[in-house]
Amino acid sequence: MKGVRMIAQPASAAPRWPGPSGNEAALPRRWVLGGGAGGPVERAGYDRVLAATALLLVGFGVIMVYSASAIRAQERFGDPYLFLRRQALWATLAVGAMLWAMHVDYRRLQRWTPLAVLAALALLGAVLVPGIGVKANGARRWLRLLGLSFQPAEFAKLALILFLASYYARRADKLGNFLDGFLPPVLVTATFAGLLLLQPNFGTAMVLLVVAGLLGFAGGARLGHMAVTVGCALPLLGALMLATPHVKERLMALVDPARVSARAVYQVTQSFYALGPGGLLGRGLGDSMQKLFYLPEPHTDFIFAIVGEELGFLGAAAVVLGYGVILCRGTRVALRARDPFGAHLALGITAALVGQAAINMGVVLGLLPTAGVPLPFLSFGGSSLVFSLAAVGILLSVSQAAPDATPRGLPDPGH
Repeated sequence: MKGVRMIAQPASAAPRWPGPSGNEAALPRRWVLGGGAGGPVERAGYDRVLAATALLLVGFGVIMVYSASAIRAQERFGDPYLFLRRQALWATLAVGAMLWAMHVDYRRLQRWTPLAVLAALALLGAVLVPGIGVKANGARRWLRLLGLSFQPAEFAKLALILFLASYYARRADKLGNFLDGFLPPVLVTATFAGLLLLQPNFGTAMVLLVVAGLLGFAGGARLGHMAVTVGCALPLLGALMLATPHVKERLMALVDPARVSARAVYQVTQSFYALGPGGLLGRGLGDSMQKLFYLPEPHTDFIFAIVGEELGFLGAAAVVLGYGVILCRGTRVALRARDPFGAHLALGITAALVGQAAINMGVVLGLLPTAGVPLPFLSFGGSSLVFSLAAVGILLSVSQAAPDATPRGLPDPGH
């Protein structure tokens, strides 16, 4: 066009994310705060399929926690309903956290990101201090507050996702520069992962690294920079894993079970004994044999094995389908987000939830070494449940600002 000069943006600085723009004025009026900060917010409809799926998984998880833990709780504590009551309490608090998060303008979270990062780093550091952090099963991952255990790693996941989403939304044009654009999020991610590895908590560290890589790719980071970073990190990570005795043993149990002790493969072997007899329809709800003190942690990390034993292949497939729905709906929310921060935030949360579920189920199926990560929404534990549903609430908040039309960059299904 005459008189108009077109300037092409460098490909390295262009986000790979279709659709969202950073223009605040592009947001629909129903999402803009009325009467200044703190005024009422009128929103579009939230993603009901996503909300219903998450709540169904939580409700099913409460049932399975009771089924997997009742006999153990009766034997050890004299109360078969102990874990059921605790999980029901945490589920109530988690639903409250989800409702709160979905009614908060997600853009406000960007202001809280520095505080969240500092708090997460402080908590991860406190876990490592003897006398403050609680050590169990050879790992120091918990803090105890008012008689309740709290796992800072769950909060750290959300804090890092907030940081990366905010960073890539604000500095997309700088990512082509290694020192000024690409390196800062790498250093922050490495700090989080390093503190987790010191616990040691390799499973959560892997989730964070995968999410960070995905967000970096979506944000427009150079593939060469990412390849160099991965090439440098993998040898260090491998050396650290081999230098940690119980992690090395778990790796060997996956690669060559015959060369390790029976104790190293016991948990996975008992998981197979649970899944195998489950067949197509399962033994029946409450009729698991492996929960009778054969399978360790049947109501926490290995609850998926109890699902397979009691409800069979169809029950396990229904759980996998539930996470598939979360993957599809979460990705849809990200693609339809009205701004880069919302898009990256939704993508990171979706990847963290589904990625952790995939790691947990991979461990139960013997495809991955034992990682010690809970199954989101199903496993017993308050920290995982509260922060997982709070993350879903943030996804629902982003979905309420999404346009009703087909997102830019995607084909119109009507054509």
